Amino acid sequence: MRHGKKNNHLGRTTSHRKAMLANMATSLILHKRITTTLAKAKVLRGYVEPLLTKSKDDTTHSRRTVFSYLQDKDAVTILFREIAEKIATRPGGYTRIVKLENRLGDNAEMAIIELVDYNTVYGVDTAAAAKKSTRRRGGSTAKAKTAAPATKEAAAPVEEAKVVEEEVKAAPVAEATETPAAEAPATPEAEENAEKGE
Repeated sequence: MRHGKKNNHLGRTTSHRKAMLANMATSLILHKRITTTLAKAKVLRGYVEPLLTKSKDDTTHSRRTVFSYLQDKDAVTILFREIAEKIATRPGGYTRIVKLENRLGDNAEMAIIELVDYNTVYGVDTAAAAKKSTRRRGGSTAKAKTAAPATKEAAAPVEEAKVVEEEVKAAPVAEATETPAAEAPATPEAEENAEKGE
């Protein structure tokens, strides 16, 4: 029976599995994104996320602990200098797994595992859009505060724009096509110039 045995052995001995995960974690830290099978990506997430959490506390003890897992000085240096700064405010969930098409040779499920904070392709615009759609109760006061302009100078162009829009809507289409653009000055400054003969 296999009750309570949660970890995936990935068809390898313990020493082979530890070495493989250490190499994959090092590659993930150095390159910020790697492509592997879905099963390995899921196991790697459980292996590397505690190391990323450990890197937030930059002490000699935590560096030695992480080095005992990774066995790579360059990866440990990058982890504690660069990556720790980016993930300092994130409470967890440092990696993302994105499924890909199956591999041609053996039809294995493939995936990309990447560090969330180093993503440049997607997620940046959606985060900004999500902040916009917050709803609050009693929204009439919040709407009034945001809709009211800060100064009288800011209010004047808005009112002028509304008046111009209403005039455009009220004007018949035939008049707009009959008058040439040169005869009808668009701005008050252009009207003054036309009266002076300039």
